[in-house]
Amino acid sequence: MRLGSDYGRPQEKFDFSEYLDGLYGYAIVLSRNSTEAEDLVQETCLRALRAIDGLRGEGSIKSWLFTILRNIWLNQVRRRRTAPDLIELDADDNGSTAPADATQDPHADYVSKFERERVRVAIGQLPVEFREIIILREYEELSYQEIAALLDCPPGTVMSRLARARSKLRDLLSGALIAPRGQNEEADETSGTAA
Repeated sequence: MRLGSDYGRPQEKFDFSEYLDGLYGYAIVLSRNSTEAEDLVQETCLRALRAIDGLRGEGSIKSWLFTILRNIWLNQVRRRRTAPDLIELDADDNGSTAPADATQDPHADYVSKFERERVRVAIGQLPVEFREIIILREYEELSYQEIAALLDCPPGTVMSRLARARSKLRDLLSGALIAPRGQNEEADETSGTAA
């Protein structure tokens, strides 16, 4: 969807389509429900259309849209009076398979897919405030200042929370590593099941 108004920026068109994937991904992170995520994105676009004339030229459209989406979600949560769990990253649950890249090594492709899944699962195990900040910074590439405005906290809080989130994520990922072969054999010998 493209708007022709200049909304404070000369000669520039506003195109929702370049933000829809990011908005939907963030809505999934917040709601953990694809139908609710679609509704959040739709309501975000509607509210953005209504408020487009108020957008200041120096502001980031992306962070503005994410702020609208988050505020809609927070209002819904307040109405429900429940504490929701967050996150369901792009799991490949749709059953479709992408065509194989003939130049890519099949083993490397498998390892890459396996690593993405490990990271997705590890992020899902993080506390809510860490999940959200990882998604906003690492996947949506918002700046510290944009995240601070979105979460209504100081940039220093964003940086410290992000550092703690990365540390916890690193711990989760390193804890999921398979023990080296020698350790498994030693464990078998001590339990009396050595061959």
